[in-house]
Amino acid sequence: MTEDLTPAEAYAAARARNAEQATALAPFREMYEFGLDPFQIEACQALEAGKGVLVAAPTGSGKTIVGEFAVHLALRQGRKCFYTTPIKALSNQKYADLVKRYGADKVGLLTGDNSVNSEAPVVVMTTEVLRNMLYAGSQTLSGLGYVVMDEVHYLSDRFRGAVWEEVIIHLPESVTLVSLSATVSNAEEFGDWLDTVRGDTEVIVSESRPVPLWQHVLAGRRMYDLFEEESDHGGRAASRREVNPDLMRLARTENTRTYNPRERRRGKMVREADRERERRQRSRIWTPGRPEVIERLDAEGLLPAITFIFSRAGCEAAVQQCLYAGLRLNNDEARLRVREIVEARTASIPDEDLHVLGYYEWLEALERGIAAHHAGMLPTFKEVVEELFVRGLVKAVFATETLALGINMPARSVVLEKLVKWNGEQHADITPGEYTQLTGRAGRRGIDVEGHAVVLWQRGLDPGHLAGLAGTRTYPLRSSFKPSYNMAVNLVDQFGRHRSRELLETSFAQFQADRSVVGISRQVQRNEEGLDGYREGMTCHLGDFEEYAQLRRDLKDRETELAKQGAAQRRAQAAASLERLKPGDVIHVPTGKFAGLALVLDPGIPAGRTNGHRGFEQHDGPRPLVLTAERQVKRLASIDFPVPVEALERMRIPKSFNPRSPQSRRDLASALRTKGGHINPERHRRDRSAAADDREIARLRTELRAHPCHGCDEREDHARWAERYHRLQRDTRQLERRIEGRTNTIARTFDRIVALLTELDYLRADSVTENGKRLARLYGELDLLASECLRDGVWEGLTPPELAACVSALVFEARQADDAVAPKLPTGNAKAALGEMVRIWGRLDALEEEFKINQAEGVGQREPDLGFAWAAYQWASDKSLDEVLREAEMPAGDFVRWCKQVIDVLGQIAAAAPKENSTVAKNARKAVDSLLRGVVAYSSVG
Repeated sequence: MTEDLTPAEAYAAARARNAEQATALAPFREMYEFGLDPFQIEACQALEAGKGVLVAAPTGSGKTIVGEFAVHLALRQGRKCFYTTPIKALSNQKYADLVKRYGADKVGLLTGDNSVNSEAPVVVMTTEVLRNMLYAGSQTLSGLGYVVMDEVHYLSDRFRGAVWEEVIIHLPESVTLVSLSATVSNAEEFGDWLDTVRGDTEVIVSESRPVPLWQHVLAGRRMYDLFEEESDHGGRAASRREVNPDLMRLARTENTRTYNPRERRRGKMVREADRERERRQRSRIWTPGRPEVIERLDAEGLLPAITFIFSRAGCEAAVQQCLYAGLRLNNDEARLRVREIVEARTASIPDEDLHVLGYYEWLEALERGIAAHHAGMLPTFKEVVEELFVRGLVKAVFATETLALGINMPARSVVLEKLVKWNGEQHADITPGEYTQLTGRAGRRGIDVEGHAVVLWQRGLDPGHLAGLAGTRTYPLRSSFKPSYNMAVNLVDQFGRHRSRELLETSFAQFQADRSVVGISRQVQRNEEGLDGYREGMTCHLGDFEEYAQLRRDLKDRETELAKQGAAQRRAQAAASLERLKPGDVIHVPTGKFAGLALVLDPGIPAGRTNGHRGFEQHDGPRPLVLTAERQVKRLASIDFPVPVEALERMRIPKSFNPRSPQSRRDLASALRTKGGHINPERHRRDRSAAADDREIARLRTELRAHPCHGCDEREDHARWAERYHRLQRDTRQLERRIEGRTNTIARTFDRIVALLTELDYLRADSVTENGKRLARLYGELDLLASECLRDGVWEGLTPPELAACVSALVFEARQADDAVAPKLPTGNAKAALGEMVRIWGRLDALEEEFKINQAEGVGQREPDLGFAWAAYQWASDKSLDEVLREAEMPAGDFVRWCKQVIDVLGQIAAAAPKENSTVAKNARKAVDSLLRGVVAYSSVG
C-alpha cells in the first residue's frame, strides 16, 4: 500500500505514526493482544486530551478498556485513580484484574467489609464508599486525578441511584470523570448534564455488538430464527428486520387453537379423529423441559449457556431436574478439576456448615457441569460458580436476573424461559432494556463467532412483541435522585443552606425535570388553541351553553357524591362490624377470593395508617386473620367485606393451634365445617338511595329544565362539544400544575427536610448541631431513626447480641409481607428496645406528614422491619448455623447479606455513638465481632 502513496502522503502518514507513538495511548495499546475498537480509541483520545467521557455501549463490548486507560494515565502522571463499581462482587473482580496487570503494591480495594492497601495510587471501591469519603473530606482524596464510574446507568436505581449523582456533583473540579454505561437512548441528554456539572465531556455511543447476536424461539423439537435469514444481526439495521413468517404462522395457529376436551358439551363424546388431531398437534409444539433445552443446546454446540429464570426456587428446581434426568456435561478429567477447585475454595468452611449449606448436592451438580446462581446462595458458592463457568468447567447455569448486572460471566447462549417476571408488586412484561441486558451476556469476545439468544415457546407468545424487545436496543436513563436527611446535614455542614440548595438544583433529576417543562409548555399552548375551537362548537343561539353545561356537570357531580357517601356509609358499617369480631367467631365472608365460611383467629389491626413493606397503606378498618373452610390462613382486607358481617357461631381455638402447621389447619377447618356448615347467612338488604330525597338534586333538575338551552334542537350536539371543552380544560390545568410542580422540585423537598431537621435540633440556620454531626455519620434508609435512637439512649445497656437484633430492624426488609404470624423476637431488654424504636418511628412518621415529606416519593423513613431480629440475636449469641437458618427459614445467601448490612450499620453506630457515659460504641464493636464469624466471615468477599 505504501508504494501507492505520493511522497507527500507517505511523509504525512509517517508524521501521524510518530505523533501517535508519542502519546500515552500507544504503549497502552501494546498491553493488549487484540486491537482496540474505534469507540475505545475515540474515548481514550478524549481522555488524554483532558476531557471527561461518557461511554455508552452494549454489554461485553469492552467499555472497561476506557476505564483501564484512565488508570494508565493516572499512573503515568503520578496521580490517583479511583475505580468505582455498584456491587462488591464487581469491585473484587476488577481489583483482581488490575492487580494482575499492575501489581498488588499499586492497587487497593475498599468495600463495606474489605480494606486492602487503601492509600495505593489505584483504588477499586463501591460507589457508596467514595460518597462517604467525599462527605467526610477524607485525606485519601488528595492527589486524585481520575474517577471511573463503571455501570453508571445504576443512577436509575430507585434505592441507590442517588449515590451516583452525589458523587458526580461533589467531586472536585480537578478530577476527570470517566462514566461507563450500558446503551441508553438518552446518552446525549446525560452527556449534556455532565457537561454542565463537570465541564467538557465527550459523549461516545456505540450500538454495535462485538459478537453478532442471533435471536431464536425454541418450540417443541424445532429452533426457529426470530428474524429472516438475510436480515442484519449487528448494528442499527436491527430495528428494520422482518420477523420469520414461519414463526408468525406457528403463533397464529397455536394461539387461536381453543380445542380443549374438558370443554366439550355434556353427554357428547369427542370423535376419535379429533383426539388424533389433538395428539398430532401436541407432539409438534410444546414448551421444552429444562433438561431437554440443555441437551438440545449441547447437540447444537451452543453451550455454555445461561438460562434466566426469574425465581430462586426455579433455579434450584432446574438443577435438580437436570440431575434427575441424568444430564452430564463434563468428562472425567473436567469433573476431577471441578472437585479440586471447589475443595480448595471451600476448605475453610467447617464440615457441619457444609452439610447445612447443601454442599454435597451442589458439588454433585458442579461436577456434572450444572449450577444455579442467585442472591440466596452463599457468596463463596456464587464465586465458585462464576470461576468454573469462566473456565468452561460449568456449562449450564440457571440464574436470576441479578447475574446480568455487571458480573463478567459471558456465555455462548442465553435462554429466557418467559418474558414476564415478578417486579415486587405484580407480574409484568420485561422491558426492552431488561431484555438487552439479559441477552447481552450471549457471545464471548475472542471466543465465539456469534452469540445466541433463545426464548422458549409459551402459549400466547407474540413473535411481533418479542421482535420489538429484541429490536429496541436501548432504554432511557431516568434519575432517581432524592435528598435524604444524612445528605442534608452533610451538605449544610460543608456549604451552608443556600449553596446546598443551588447544588441540588444541578442534579440530573432537576435537569430532566426542567427539560420536560419545555415540552409540557408547548402542549399547554396547543390545548389553549383547541379550547377556542371547542368553545365555538358549543355556542347556542338560545343562551349561554357554557352555563347550561355547568348545571349538567353539577348535577352529575352531586349524584356521584351521594353515591360515594352511600358507599362510604356501607364501608363504615362493615368496618364497625369487623371491630366487634373476637377470636373464635364463625363468620361468612361475603365476597372475594376467600368468600365463604371462616373462623376469626385474630381481629386484626385497627383503622388508620400503617407502613408495610411496600410503603404506606391506609386501612379503613381491622384486617382479621381467618382460617377458611378450605384450610387457608389469610389476613383479609376491608374490600372482602362490602357489607356488615355478624358472628354466626362461636368456637374455641385450641392453644396448641399453629397456623403454619398443615395438620393444625386441617383439624380446625374440619371442626369449623362441622360447626357452621349448616348455617345459611342472611342476605343484606340495601337502603333507599339518598339521591331520591336530595333537595340539591331537585333544585338542579328544576334549573336545568328552566334554562333556555334546554329546548334547543341541537342540545346534545352542543353538549358533546361542551364535554370536550371541559375535558381539555381540565387536562390543561393539570399540565399547568405539572409545570409548577416540576420547577425547583428537588430544592423544595430539601427545604422541607431542612425544616424538619431544624425542628428536631439537627440544624440551626447554616450550622450543624452536635446531633446533626452524629446524623452525618449514619448512612442508610433509616438514618434519622438510628440517630434518634442514639439521642434517646434506646440502646444503652443492651448486650452485643441484643444490640445486633435492634440494628437489624434498621436494614432488614422482608422479600414478601407475612401478615399471618408476628416475627419471633428476643425477650427482655431487646424486645423493649425494639418496641421503643417502633414508637420513635411513629413519632417521626407523624412529623414527616406534618412537614409534607412523602415516603411515596422516595423520601422519609419506612417502618423498621423486625423480621431478622431473632436471627441476628441468635447468630451473635454464638448459635450454630444449622439452628439459626432452620429457625429463620431463610437461604444462606440472604442470611449472610443481611448480617453484612447489620455489621456495616453497627460500624457506623460505633463511630457515631457518644464516647463518654455510653456503652453503645463498645457493644457495637463487640456485636460486629460476634456476627463476623463462620459463613459471614469467610464470605467477606461479595
